[in-house]
Formats: sequence, C-alpha cells, structure tokens
Amino acid sequence: MTLPLHIPQTHGTTPPALRLFTSESVTEGHPDKICDQISDAILDALLAADPESRVAVETMATTGLVHVAGEVTTDAYVEIPQIVRETILGIGYDSSANGFD
Repeated sequence: MTLPLHIPQTHGTTPPALRLFTSESVTEGHPDKICDQISDAILDALLAADPESRVAVETMATTGLVHVAGEVTTDAYVEIPQIVRETILGIGYDSSANGFD
C-alpha cells in the first residue's frame, strides 16, 4: 500500500511548496521479496565459498518461473538452481497449487 506524505519545502523567500512523497511496501510471498531472498541466498553462498567474490545478481520471478541474471567474479562454484529451489521451498512454495513446484 502506498501512503502519500506531504513534505513542506522552502525556497528563499517564497512560501513553502508541497512535494508529494510516496513509497511502496510489499508483503511476504510477493515476487519482489522472493527475488530479494533468492539473490541474497546466492550472494551468501558465494561469499561463504569465496569471501573475495564480487556478485551483482538480479532475480526475476513469475508463477512457476525464475530467471537469475548478472555478473559474478569468484573462484568458487555454487549450484544456483539448487539455491533457487531451496529458497523457494523455504518460503513455503512447495507445490504447483501454490505457484511453484
């Protein structure tokens, strides 16, 4: 849910102006949160295996489909598909009736 917040601003001697400020908040199970958890799990696994890893990973998800893209520089190897599956299972998506299988 987005809640507007009005923040007064002053510019010299002119009267205060109003600026609209909004933000977005999503709940557990939202694709944005799922993607963040997957990306974090990949980062954690790579850093655990090679603390010098450089990781720039983005995750995109929709019903039944996850794409992981980005750039990784490391001496380690991790099973990204396994990390994705374990993360999704850990969130609670354990059947196709829930959107993933």
